[in-house]
Amino acid sequence: MRLLIVEDSDRLASLIAEGLGRRGFICDIAPDLATAEDCLAGATFDAIVLDLGLPDGDGLAWLQHQRSLRQLIPTVMLTARGGLEDRIAGLDAGADDYLVKPVDIEELAARVRALLRRPGPRAVSMLENGPLRFDPVTREARVGDRVMDLSRREADLLELLMRRLGTVVVREAIENGLYSFNEPVTPNAVEAIVSRLRRKLEEAGMAGQLHTVRGVGYMLRSG
Repeated sequence: MRLLIVEDSDRLASLIAEGLGRRGFICDIAPDLATAEDCLAGATFDAIVLDLGLPDGDGLAWLQHQRSLRQLIPTVMLTARGGLEDRIAGLDAGADDYLVKPVDIEELAARVRALLRRPGPRAVSMLENGPLRFDPVTREARVGDRVMDLSRREADLLELLMRRLGTVVVREAIENGLYSFNEPVTPNAVEAIVSRLRRKLEEAGMAGQLHTVRGVGYMLRSG
């Protein structure tokens, strides 16, 4: 799952991204609202962690505007404003959850996972392809009753391919889905992850499902 952390403190943003990264999230950091807009235009995010006091505006007003445009990405406000009126204002502005700094990273990760389990148009649904099932919240993949032992990148790739089942996903889209904007990507990184995932699918009885379209990208066959 990919998160956008909108936070102007470099140190805090890095600590949050590092902590959430260890718990299976891909994190991009935006130090201001203008950068956040650019990130949202360039990638798909599952949730946003949003500070309020930002250099180029107030996160509260920005979120209200996003909601008025029907932008429904689940959003956790993470701010030093801890008063009751502040919390009410944040939730009324469209926040799905509200946390006060400092926050325990385990709690933040749990709150994000809980948001993505909520029913409704923003809920993350179980992905299925024949006996293969993938839960985007727990990051668990199963073939029948067998749990697949996947690394974070392998799970991210499987999710991406299952969301576009039966269609070719180009290499650039895979790189954007598996790596944050500031992560270096070696020339054969995607091929290595694809190779490992293909081998694990074959070991689980799903041979021939992950197909390479030479010079274009990769596709997970339906059925």
